[in-house]
Amino acid sequence: MAKSIVSPSLLSCDLANIATDAAQMISYGADWLHMDVMDGHFVPNLSFGPPVIASLRKANQEAFLDCHLMVSQPANWVKPMAKAGTNLFTFHIESEMPSGGVNALIKSIKEEGMKVAIALKPGTPAEAIDPYADQLDMVLVMTVEPGFSGQSFMSDMMPKVQAIRSKYPEMDIQVDGGLSPDTVDAATSAGANVVVAASAIFGSNDRKGVIDALRESIDKSLSP
Repeated sequence: MAKSIVSPSLLSCDLANIATDAAQMISYGADWLHMDVMDGHFVPNLSFGPPVIASLRKANQEAFLDCHLMVSQPANWVKPMAKAGTNLFTFHIESEMPSGGVNALIKSIKEEGMKVAIALKPGTPAEAIDPYADQLDMVLVMTVEPGFSGQSFMSDMMPKVQAIRSKYPEMDIQVDGGLSPDTVDAATSAGANVVVAASAIFGSNDRKGVIDALRESIDKSLSP
């Protein structure tokens, strides 16, 4: 059965103190740490890559690093991300695939000892994951266009979440983009059990309170 998972996005933390903010998130009850890796090509923004992931791993040996790769050629990032200490490698199905396609990429990620997820941009239908669902640990439904923090939550993505939950009742379904205590109920009631939040947490004077509110919403939706 799916369980509640809160994954604060460190894209909105104080990047000069990323290890301190990461440790605070864990102490406040976060399950995972969400790392947005952007190459400046698949999305216009440029964020951090394997060296930052490796530094964070060195500072926090136990954290589960949930890495969302918004990159044009994810196959080129598999070995560097694994070496850096990534636990979950999420790639966009809209990105360029290696020889052998999506199946080959999934296989290479698993061979490096990482869990694997597929991310869907808002314009990509839920059915895109169907050929690969039995190989996935998670599906990420983007609730904003990928690339920037602070965008508004797209409630019209909820039928996509519902469709995936209906077809794959045991699947971890992550939502990312515009999630806050004000918007999370729509996502969790649709079937999302993994919630990413960035500015809602790091922009709050009560970060723990926000994490607790997100968890409460997930738990409420999971209860029979």
